[in-house]
Amino acid sequence: MSTTAPATRPVNPRFSSGPCAKIPHFSLDMLADAPLGRSHRAAIGKAKLAEAIDLTREVLGVPADYRIGIVPASDTGAVEMALWSLLGARKVEMLAWESFGEGWVTDVVKQLKLDAVVRKADYGQIVDFTQVDFNNDVVFTWNGTTSGVRVPNGDVIPADREGLTICDATSAAFAMDLPFDKLDVVTFSWQKVLGGEGAHGILILSPRAVERLESYTPAWPMPKIFRMTKGGKLIEGIFKGETINTPSMLCVEDYLVALKWALGLGGLKGLIARCDANAAAVRDFIAGKDWIADLAQDPATASTTSVCLKFTDPRIKDGAAFAKAVAKRLEKEGVALDAGAYRDAPAGLRIWCGATVETSDVAALMPWIEHAFETEIAAQA
Repeated sequence: MSTTAPATRPVNPRFSSGPCAKIPHFSLDMLADAPLGRSHRAAIGKAKLAEAIDLTREVLGVPADYRIGIVPASDTGAVEMALWSLLGARKVEMLAWESFGEGWVTDVVKQLKLDAVVRKADYGQIVDFTQVDFNNDVVFTWNGTTSGVRVPNGDVIPADREGLTICDATSAAFAMDLPFDKLDVVTFSWQKVLGGEGAHGILILSPRAVERLESYTPAWPMPKIFRMTKGGKLIEGIFKGETINTPSMLCVEDYLVALKWALGLGGLKGLIARCDANAAAVRDFIAGKDWIADLAQDPATASTTSVCLKFTDPRIKDGAAFAKAVAKRLEKEGVALDAGAYRDAPAGLRIWCGATVETSDVAALMPWIEHAFETEIAAQA
């Protein structure tokens, strides 16, 4: 290895895991059709919101009888709406193997005060789904954004389950093939795989989830921003673009642009192929190297979006400080912005490999990581 700087740089150094890189060749001119200064309840606003829902259904392949709603407060808002509105009717199992899953455990156990079964795994691993009783309501993340570990498929989830499956899919949607027949609630934000702007979430409900909403009233007070029923019936307008609170029509336009870009790639298959190629560029580079490794321990559960790496060289004296120094050097060189590990995760790097990132940029970054590593090793000697 050499400390000589690589000759090639990523064209776009944005590898943040959220908000993520915009679609290739993005320009603000693409948002010229946004109905700025207009009410979201005007005909044009309603049409834009309805189009966003329809294109979401088309790109993701959401079943026709599932409802799709645009909700406030990003993926967090969507998950909270589901937890507060649906849980408490039957026993709950909480699955967590990274920071955001841990956050949902805290909400359910400490805020809603439900006596939940909590199953946890360390960063880099995943819980044993064969131990989960799906006759209970089950809450989990599909892809651990802070750990780089994902559910490989939905095979272990029974079709005849009695409980609801509530899935935070925020860094999986548009990058992985979500089995909607096994998922009763799916949530995500626009700011991940499609590179949309923050503050808006998507909530997808199966007919079983709707049935629960209409037949069960939680014991706790329900804030207005979480209410999805009135008089025991689903507020259907939420799932037709009549949002609970005021959305940004500029952000809606941006989401529409990204959805149409996705359709131009061939839809979900094209998006998945881009993510797979990006993640492969990282893993092909680190294969066989003794100073860096995938945080995910099992390739079958390794993420193709939030790829988390750890430094394994025994010469490293302070792992956290070393990883931060490498990330800082990558940013100073202008080759990778926001590529450090999540604050609660093990020390290392997190390279976003979502569909809006070009594989050529991922490949160009890899030698720079090696260069930064060798430079920091030399600096600490």
